[in-house]
Amino acid sequence: MSVVHALILALLQGAFELFPVSSLGHTVIVPALLGWHLNQADPSFLAFVVMLHLGTAAALLVFFWREWLRIIVAVLRSIARRELSADPDEHLGWLIVAGSIPAGVLGLFLKDPLTQLFGQPWLAAIFLALNGLVLLAGERLRVGSPSRVAVGAPQMEKAPERITLSELSLPKAFGIGAVQALALLPGFSRSGMSMVGGLLARLNHVDAARLSFMLATPLILAAGALELPEVFRPGVAISPAIALMGLVVSGVTAFFAAKFLLRFFQTERLDVFGYYCLAFAAFALVVLGLRGGL
Repeated sequence: MSVVHALILALLQGAFELFPVSSLGHTVIVPALLGWHLNQADPSFLAFVVMLHLGTAAALLVFFWREWLRIIVAVLRSIARRELSADPDEHLGWLIVAGSIPAGVLGLFLKDPLTQLFGQPWLAAIFLALNGLVLLAGERLRVGSPSRVAVGAPQMEKAPERITLSELSLPKAFGIGAVQALALLPGFSRSGMSMVGGLLARLNHVDAARLSFMLATPLILAAGALELPEVFRPGVAISPAIALMGLVVSGVTAFFAAKFLLRFFQTERLDVFGYYCLAFAAFALVVLGLRGGL
């Protein structure tokens, strides 16, 4: 992997990890479209991707550092008391724990077969198209917010109020985490799946995005702890220096992506990302098909 390859992949990861368009899917598809000769099924490539994700996690820790500090203190206090309270920071902390379990367990036990999918760009393109359909379906099927109810509509058609994170139950957070686990497949977006799960649980777009971003951090850090030794293994195909450069670039990009998206989701729209996924997936499948890559 050259420095240029690493730089492009780091920019893609930093931007698209938080956008609901699957950074992992783009990491698998883009090298194939550009004709790069990378062995994406090699364990060192997975380690490099995890390093890029660590950059994203670092950016999220910096972006939400005050909230993380309050959450950690509140959860530790809860553990010391051996009981739950109504403290919103404590509740959010346990929501993150519950939502992290499904993807964490599945990722640990399915690591090897999932790694083999990194060498199948056509499959990642299909998953990306399915990701787009899920985003569009989530927008259509979710319970609409009261602000979208037409003036003069019968009261019986008025949608229930949106709930806040402090009102979200632990079982629903676990369900959001289960939906998020689809992102273990390259092409499905972690943020997209968790946001759709949050919307269907009646969170608004901003709270769904906030929970999605918070859920990302512990999962990425855990994956990094497992894969980091691979980067420094003797004879590794991707040098530690390139991996470190990718981590920094990914982190800086992710920080600005988070700032943009928390503003953008005030518009309450996911459909634009769904249409993008469908268009890019179709383009990728056509190009790969013409090249004989299907």
